[in-house]
Amino acid sequence: MANAASGMAVHDDCKLKFLELKAKRTHRFIVFKIEEKQKQVIVEKLGKPAESYEDFTASLPANECRYAVYDFDYVTDENCQKSRIVFVAWSPDTSRVRSKMIYASSKDRFKRELDGIQIELQATDPTEMGLDVIRSRSN
Repeated sequence: MANAASGMAVHDDCKLKFLELKAKRTHRFIVFKIEEKQKQVIVEKLGKPAESYEDFTASLPANECRYAVYDFDYVTDENCQKSRIVFVAWSPDTSRVRSKMIYASSKDRFKRELDGIQIELQATDPTEMGLDVIRSRSN
């Protein structure tokens, strides 16, 4: 279960909640946290379908790394309603070096567990994951 490179297991709840977001749209976003003592990735917060992108960014801690998934709805230039699942690797400059290393080394394996991610962002501050950035990557 645990990956030799990072040693992090992925809690089944992570995959379950991601499937709910993807298939049933019961969540707007999910924030994942690495529990270093248990050596596994867990679900930290679920965003309700009505929550906004601001609610999502506000749920990411200012000084700690997280993984997050956001269900981004938008309208294309042709006026089509579309949706993209955005994966965010949140690694603020102010977080601990050890934490940044653990999140960086576990990211690819964790992302592979979540089938259906369409856009990936690496962000060290909120401007790197603004709605304008996501929109530009969605077309």
